[in-house]
Amino acid sequence: MHYVSLIVEFLRGRPAWVFWIATLSQAFLWFAIPSLFYSAPPGELPAILAIGHEFRLGSDLGPPLAFWCAEWAFRLGGAVGVYLAAQISIVVAFWAVFSLGRAIVGTRHAVLAILFMTGIAAFNVPSPEFGPSILALPFWALSLLFYWRAVGLGQRGAWFVFGVCMGLLLLSSYLGVILLLLLLIYTAANPRGWSEFRHPEPWLALLLIIFVVLPHVGFIEWSPALALNAIGLDATPMLHVSASAALRLIAAVLLTHLGVAVLMLLASGWPRRRRELAPVIERLPVPLYGRIYIYVFALAPALIAAIMALAIGRSGPLDRVAPLVLLTGLAVITAAGDQVLLYRERIVSFAWLGLLVLPPLGAALAIAVLPWTLGTNLSMAQPANTMGQYFGDAFQRRTGQPLPYVAGDQQLAELIAVGAPSRPHVFLTATPARSPWAKPDDIRARGGVLVWPSTDPAGTPPAAIKAAFPDLVAEVPRIFARTMQGRLPVIRVGWAVIRPANAPPAPATR
Repeated sequence: MHYVSLIVEFLRGRPAWVFWIATLSQAFLWFAIPSLFYSAPPGELPAILAIGHEFRLGSDLGPPLAFWCAEWAFRLGGAVGVYLAAQISIVVAFWAVFSLGRAIVGTRHAVLAILFMTGIAAFNVPSPEFGPSILALPFWALSLLFYWRAVGLGQRGAWFVFGVCMGLLLLSSYLGVILLLLLLIYTAANPRGWSEFRHPEPWLALLLIIFVVLPHVGFIEWSPALALNAIGLDATPMLHVSASAALRLIAAVLLTHLGVAVLMLLASGWPRRRRELAPVIERLPVPLYGRIYIYVFALAPALIAAIMALAIGRSGPLDRVAPLVLLTGLAVITAAGDQVLLYRERIVSFAWLGLLVLPPLGAALAIAVLPWTLGTNLSMAQPANTMGQYFGDAFQRRTGQPLPYVAGDQQLAELIAVGAPSRPHVFLTATPARSPWAKPDDIRARGGVLVWPSTDPAGTPPAAIKAAFPDLVAEVPRIFARTMQGRLPVIRVGWAVIRPANAPPAPATR
């Protein structure tokens, strides 16, 4: 007699429960670990918060919606609020994929697709780094869901929701252009989609998309250099074929699927004995139209992104692969057939649990271990709040005013802007065009703090900072220790205070 594990019984009897337990468990882990162990926002999140603080219509990192959402979340809950916003985005995206799968392959197989998505590293490892690619996930998935409801199921009212979701996707990431072009081609290439344009709803959806993205189109017209930089081109772009960017993108897509490959290999039972039994998860036959829809939007986005990277010679934002592989799990389950046999379900269950738990626990362990073993300087282990509090207080004591600007080294300035109580504006001294909301004259008028990595006891400023602010007087470098210092050197920050033009003189305090 073959004994079936409890997980398989739940999958057969309560598939929706399995979906919510798996999805919310992953979200909780990736919310709790950064909230408890990260002393600084990871990756590009400090830059995203610095840009979002300005509430502009666009930047050199992409459209504005992700930056606005990051800033709102930070104002409401600090860094913890941003981590929560990231996991809400992941949960909504998984729900949309689950709903789409339930409409095409049935509830049980849709849950299997979501379980496979746990093995796709792009949906868990970088998920605390809230930004354009993370916010694009729910709108990408919702656009595919409501397009299917509109065209595949004939629910014409879904066109309006599709229009809003697609517009918000384009405001979240330029990757949305790939999905929009694919949907237009897909609609024109099949009779069912083409016939929809005899009705007014698709045209109204296009108007909604235009209405939502119109302000950002104005930004692209006013600041074409920043927009071109966001998609990986220079201000005077010139197409040139280079295979390296495309190969990097393909490698990123393949590497992010290693967990799925492990789960598929284990579930197949290979190599297995003859007459080895396995529980069966069945479904009704999937119509050809549904299969084509899943395969096209599982495979084509990554393929088009690779072709674009090949054409422009730079991957730009295309290395953020999560939206491009959103339907991979659903495509695997669709290709598996109407009867999915789960060999060695207990081993598969433990492997899935490992893919769920080990990455977030590994992130926490890395903060404690890597500084002692490899001497690795992790971005999320920087003392952002300590640095921000110190420089904010130093400026307040000397001028009697909150710190309005921080400038100099980009990484240090962005970390201090996150940690300082007054949330100062960031001015990028080396690349001032990337911070158009501030100018050196603004810092001279209102005051600010200049910071740079110090390499000598005197804290000599770099030439670029000295050229921009020739009258600065460098202070004694400030030393900061990390929470987990390990074998790393202490952080030595050279700095100078630019007093406001109308501030009374005050004695210097070290």
